[in-house]
Amino acid sequence: MKLFIGGAVVVAGVSAWLFGTPWGRNALGSVFPSAAPLTSKNVKISVNGRDQQLRVDANSTLLDVLRRDLKLTGTRPGCSNSECGACTVLLDGVPVYSCHRLAIEAEGHQVTTIEGIASGSELSAIQQAFVDEGGFQCGYCTSGVIVAATALLRSNPNPSEIEVSQALSGNICRCGSYPHIVNAVLAAAQES
Repeated sequence: MKLFIGGAVVVAGVSAWLFGTPWGRNALGSVFPSAAPLTSKNVKISVNGRDQQLRVDANSTLLDVLRRDLKLTGTRPGCSNSECGACTVLLDGVPVYSCHRLAIEAEGHQVTTIEGIASGSELSAIQQAFVDEGGFQCGYCTSGVIVAATALLRSNPNPSEIEVSQALSGNICRCGSYPHIVNAVLAAAQES
């Protein structure tokens, strides 16, 4: 029994070392094609209305690619656990947490970041309302909140206070600016 367990440990150790090397991964992939890990892939994503052709690692999040590869740093890392909403972007018009979406999942889709909300140098109605109503303190959560609020106002141009609160419930403001945030969204709805 000890010999069997010892042999299994040695085989597991050698396999981990061997298949952790490029040669080992290629050998594994040639014998079992479905077992070969995907290391990177070319993807085409439309970001803020511009088509982007990128080579991304299979495990890169959409947040990583937006910030690191495309230099769109308005989308912020927060909790990295789909809890705070700082990394919210629109994927085909729907708010999603970019920290928990793989970049390869966005292939063929439309991604809108905070940089794509404004029209050139002119702020959108929701962005201007955040300035006018003081809908932020430190500002770290603001980009994610504005992106989520943009999706809300596109689907419901005249939301109630409760509907605003529900739509933004996935976005945490650690400064506690919630009353100002809700007022900003309601003001933007009236402007539209």
